Amino acid sequence: MSKTIITPKKGLTRRSTLLGMGAAAGAGLASQVMPGFVRYSQAQTSEPIKIGLQLHRTGIGASYGRWYERVTAAAVKEINDAGGINGRPVEVIIEDDGTDPKRGAEVVEKFATQHKVDLIYGTLFSHVVIGSAPRAGELKMPYVVVSEGYHVASGALNRYCFQPGITDVRSQVSAMAPWVSQNLGKKVTMVFPDYAFGHDHRDYFSAAMKAQGGEIVQMIAIPPTESSFTRYLPQIPSSTEVLYHVMVGPAVLTFVKELGDFYGSQRPQIFGFIDSLEAVDLNTPQLEFLDGTYFWEGNPRYAQANQTEYDKFYREKVGVDANGASTSDPKDISTYAHMFGCWETLYVIKKAMEMSGYSGQTAKDKQGFVEAMESLTAFEEGKEHPQGAKTFNGKNHQVYGSQYISKVAGGRMDVVHKTAIEDGMYEITADYTTMSL
Repeated sequence: MSKTIITPKKGLTRRSTLLGMGAAAGAGLASQVMPGFVRYSQAQTSEPIKIGLQLHRTGIGASYGRWYERVTAAAVKEINDAGGINGRPVEVIIEDDGTDPKRGAEVVEKFATQHKVDLIYGTLFSHVVIGSAPRAGELKMPYVVVSEGYHVASGALNRYCFQPGITDVRSQVSAMAPWVSQNLGKKVTMVFPDYAFGHDHRDYFSAAMKAQGGEIVQMIAIPPTESSFTRYLPQIPSSTEVLYHVMVGPAVLTFVKELGDFYGSQRPQIFGFIDSLEAVDLNTPQLEFLDGTYFWEGNPRYAQANQTEYDKFYREKVGVDANGASTSDPKDISTYAHMFGCWETLYVIKKAMEMSGYSGQTAKDKQGFVEAMESLTAFEEGKEHPQGAKTFNGKNHQVYGSQYISKVAGGRMDVVHKTAIEDGMYEITADYTTMSL
């Protein structure tokens, strides 16, 4: 687990950001007054705000981690160029958790005791969140995740855990099930990874389809480390009208290719979560069979005809072109459907710190930050929230927003349906505000 410090100065380059500039660079930035900065008379208040980025640099989440790191660097540069947070520059310290729950808890400990960060942010994979969050709660360390699982909203974690920049699976599938039922079919076979994230899909999509008069004819759970899927595909019943797939990890391309080999030209309707193809080029050979299939996207990978000025701004800043690839390498495909959550989460953190007057790492400051987060209710679409407007619930610490359903055609995806925020709302049963700080 290596330490990297993101401390943007004059310019943000791939080399300076990802290789890091060391503690000395961080100290140099802390003393540099950028436009908009307010000088503080006491040295302790002019020190950087330290954010620990718990990153999946290795393991099955590495493709996401690579882009979470880039987006974080870009957002930090924007924030620092505009004056930082409360007149203080932001410094991001990175630790690799290997996409492993046990290492995740160790990273939380290291951030708190060795790096002495103000908060921890960025965790994606749900089993790592679940393995790490209890230690963050014990340490009374704000733990702000950019995941999708229902783990935060369920109330199963603790008061220090938030998910304010990306929606959860329950909300996503609740919003989309009516469209799937009305447009693709009602008899569904589900293929999902056999861990918490996949179980959320299993539980909440099946419930949402049943509410639409649909039927789940088969559920196929696959270990997240599986490298071949041919032995699972024959389990798909012939009565299947819609194949629902959501796979993750380095073997996603193998899964989609083997699915095409299995079906050939005779197939049911196919609805997938873009997780099955994040960081994968749609023009990869053998993916032609995906033409005419549908995907959920948290944020459309391809710039749409009605692209907003905010999406244009965001793409430019994070270095992504109109096709969802790196502007420096067209073969380097982004994880565009998820990584916006890093950008938006950092701006929510900034807002809450400014609301609470956050000035240090005292228990009072951290408690004030938590209470400020809980007081938030909505985020307007804009440069800070380019994916769209959102509603935040301070009781279950979860944000709600729009979802996108896109159709594959001609080697790209175009949005055919955008849900309303209200479509993804469900009964709130958790209330973290009743827990002690």
